[in-house]
Amino acid sequence: MNLLHIDSSILGESSTSRAVSAAVVAQWQRAVPGLQVTYRDLAERPLPHLSSGSLARTDVTQVAQDARVLAEFQEADVLVIGAPMYNFTIPTQLKAWIDRILVAGKTFRYTAAGPQGLAGGKRAIVAVARGGIYSQGAPGEHVESYLKFILAFVGITDVTFLRADGLAISPDARDKGLRAALAAIPLPLARAA
Repeated sequence: MNLLHIDSSILGESSTSRAVSAAVVAQWQRAVPGLQVTYRDLAERPLPHLSSGSLARTDVTQVAQDARVLAEFQEADVLVIGAPMYNFTIPTQLKAWIDRILVAGKTFRYTAAGPQGLAGGKRAIVAVARGGIYSQGAPGEHVESYLKFILAFVGITDVTFLRADGLAISPDARDKGLRAALAAIPLPLARAA
């Protein structure tokens, strides 16, 4: 089994999303013998944003890098994504990664009935870290809703969100938010409802 671990927080050791995503991966490594983990730190080694050379596939360096990123995604059975909220949405580093995995004919296709995801059968666990407290569908919450849409677009519907909310309210709220996210880590064999 292959697990792709993605971190996108720019806060390094201070990052709650990194702490939660690392805890998920550690639990999976203990529970799943032979688990192969690929790690991509999008803050330490950011992908460039899309350019005309990348999109048109004329920049040879970009084409090779994009192919590696796509292959990592396609080979993964499980995705663990650290996704903090910055200014009500995902970090730009995570968006650059998403731009590399949404590839027509590879991870989705258009049909007469609408788009069809081609990356189904994967499981995703997303560690969301937010300074405030957001209920599902709340105005201003564009991390969980966006990632849920993107993952479903490519066919991934088995998605678990681990929410660390209230991190900027107070030290007590930060601890409570982190504990809540860690307590919600699903067992490797448990599937999302």
